[in-house]
Amino acid sequence: MIDLADWIYRYYIHPIIYDTSYNPVDTITWAVVLGLAILGLVKLFRHYRLAIDERMVLSTLPYILAGSSLRVIEDAEIVQPPWSYLLITPLIFLLVFLVTAGSLILTRRLQGDQFHHGYAAIGLAWTLFNLMLLFGVGLENGWVIGAVFLLGSALTGGLLLSRRAISGLSFLDDRFNLMIVYAHMLDASSTYLGVDWFGYYEKHVVPTFLIDLAGTAVVMYPLKLIVLLPALFMIDKAIDDRSLRNLTKLALITLGLAPAVRNTLRLALGV
Repeated sequence: MIDLADWIYRYYIHPIIYDTSYNPVDTITWAVVLGLAILGLVKLFRHYRLAIDERMVLSTLPYILAGSSLRVIEDAEIVQPPWSYLLITPLIFLLVFLVTAGSLILTRRLQGDQFHHGYAAIGLAWTLFNLMLLFGVGLENGWVIGAVFLLGSALTGGLLLSRRAISGLSFLDDRFNLMIVYAHMLDASSTYLGVDWFGYYEKHVVPTFLIDLAGTAVVMYPLKLIVLLPALFMIDKAIDDRSLRNLTKLALITLGLAPAVRNTLRLALGV
């Protein structure tokens, strides 16, 4: 018989404590948890009568940056165990979610419908505090920051030029969709530089397999587009509920931007 405690330790606890690669079990688990979290957030937004629109998404971006930079604080060993375990997936997701939701509810109650600036300001202050701690460690490869933005911007710009010639890419006219593509091109660029230039390795199961198969992390670019473009097309066509559609897109932005920021900062700091 399978020892349940050993199974839980092997697939869930061990990856957190030792910050190892993802495995098929925890990958599927966290994907399910993400889906349930999205549904829960829809109910939260409806309860507080909040519109999940472009303004809300832009106001939430600082919290994505805060969460990513917080993760790098653990990478840089600024915080020691056991507190550092809170900064490792998936516990860091819960921590960032609680702070974000708390800030949203607080500013909504204090500022009413004009809460967006206060909500964004808390996230921005959190991000700046994290960056102050990180940059105190010192940059070893500061040029990486510019390189990631250059590569990500060039590829997204090239896709926009293709949009003019390919009518099937008309869904990229939506700014949410374009933000998602840009976030994931930044992520692919940070992965490419980290793996091919600095000898880092990818932790996720499918990308790891494809990178090993291709022999280069350049494969992340077509992989991202092959998955993202059909997904965005289907989201726009299949999800009629605007709140659920926009929250799903915010989740996709997070899945691209969060690792992009973390990877870039790690490379820049040399940790």
